Amino acid sequence: MSDATGPITLLSARPYGGEPVDVVVRGGLIESVAPAGSAPSRGDRIQLDGRWVGPGLWDAHVHFTQWAVTRRRIDLAGTTGAADAIATVRRALAAGFPSIDGVVFGYGYRDGVWSEPTTLRALDDAFPETPVVLINGDLHSGWMSSLGAARLGVVPDATGVVREGEWTAALRRFEETTALPVDAYRDAAEGAARRGVVGIVDFEIAPNPEEWPERLAAGVDALRVEAAVWPDGLDDALARGLRTGMPLEDRGLVRMGPLKVVVDGSLNTRTAWCWDPYPGVEPAAPHACGVEAVSFAELRRLLERARAGGIAAAVHAIGDRANTRVLEVFESLGMPGTVEHAQLVRAVDFPRFARAGLVASVQPEHAMDDRDVAERHWAGRTGRAFAFGSLHAAGAELRLGSDAPVAPLDPWHAIASATARSRDARDAWHPEQRLPLQVALAASARTRVEPGAPGDLVVVERDPFSCGRDELRRMPVAATMRAGDFTHRDPSLC
Repeated sequence: MSDATGPITLLSARPYGGEPVDVVVRGGLIESVAPAGSAPSRGDRIQLDGRWVGPGLWDAHVHFTQWAVTRRRIDLAGTTGAADAIATVRRALAAGFPSIDGVVFGYGYRDGVWSEPTTLRALDDAFPETPVVLINGDLHSGWMSSLGAARLGVVPDATGVVREGEWTAALRRFEETTALPVDAYRDAAEGAARRGVVGIVDFEIAPNPEEWPERLAAGVDALRVEAAVWPDGLDDALARGLRTGMPLEDRGLVRMGPLKVVVDGSLNTRTAWCWDPYPGVEPAAPHACGVEAVSFAELRRLLERARAGGIAAAVHAIGDRANTRVLEVFESLGMPGTVEHAQLVRAVDFPRFARAGLVASVQPEHAMDDRDVAERHWAGRTGRAFAFGSLHAAGAELRLGSDAPVAPLDPWHAIASATARSRDARDAWHPEQRLPLQVALAASARTRVEPGAPGDLVVVERDPFSCGRDELRRMPVAATMRAGDFTHRDPSLC
């Protein structure tokens, strides 16, 4: 990572779709953007040879510790059923996959379309002497053996699954006693920088405002970070006088983020709070329509307290009933904020986002991962699921993210999925909900390539406007600059 004190000039850079320019960066800011060949001959001059330059990219929704720890968990993505997941764990253990403090963790199974159910007995029979905890790809539940449950201090039912608040609290308790080494965070941050990322919003369930300055001091400095706080940390944040946007360390790379509140569950765990019951569930059954995790009154109380202390709000809402209720709370307070996910929205609610000044923070890769489970559990409603096009058409401001590790921390994946609504060999899913490329790019950045803007830039090998879907996903990134420092630089750039 560079520590340039003088100007850095990027020679013969092409803004997306534009003519070659020279970009001078000094003191962390873009000093000038002028026709190629007109930049003064001073400072560090880097020849881009016509490579494309754009504003540095942001991921608006990350669980950074969960992303960093994924390498210590068996990869269960793509498993087709309970037996397949168990077989995958067996193969990994036979190959010597390590445990974490004696517990074997897996991550990434998605049972929303499995034909065979998870059971406690299946894991107990397969791993009678090994504590096993398998984490759902949506992070909202865990399937575990009896020994694994004992290590986490929970008691699952016959399915072996613990969900929502009980699950997240148990995982958090365990992780507090098994801290990741700083190298894991540094590797994850530098990996994001290699994909053009200059900043993230970290929604990890942790004391982020305290932990991120410590990581920065330990050398985890490739990214800007907005560090969110959860309701159990709100009192402390208010007592310390923390306000959204406030620098939390001297370099200004880590800033106070929003209050994060989760009002419902998820689609894969079938706990997203909806107006209609889930298929095969009696309408009168408990949680037939999902889970209301936070009441209207409690959400309003939390947002009022945050607003009074200068802390913005980011509210998780996935089901259409949850989105309606969250919109009502924001409207009743006359308060702007962010709705995280907004996965299923009633048609009448799309215009309310813009009217209330709310940002829809969405994760386009989820639409590709969840299209089959949505067709099963939100049958007849998928035209308004992951409806980025409808939100944009209704005037809502969009921000794109990954929800890493639920999807990879790679904004080019999000941009490709948002604009194509397809992946692999499959046809576009509800192509009417595609976003224009210029909208997806803008929703993935915070700045512009113009004088006075922060020196946050990404240099890529291809013009995004000339790329197909898969070319966008694989976009080669030649360099990433954050505040005028290179956090990633291909050796060919000189």
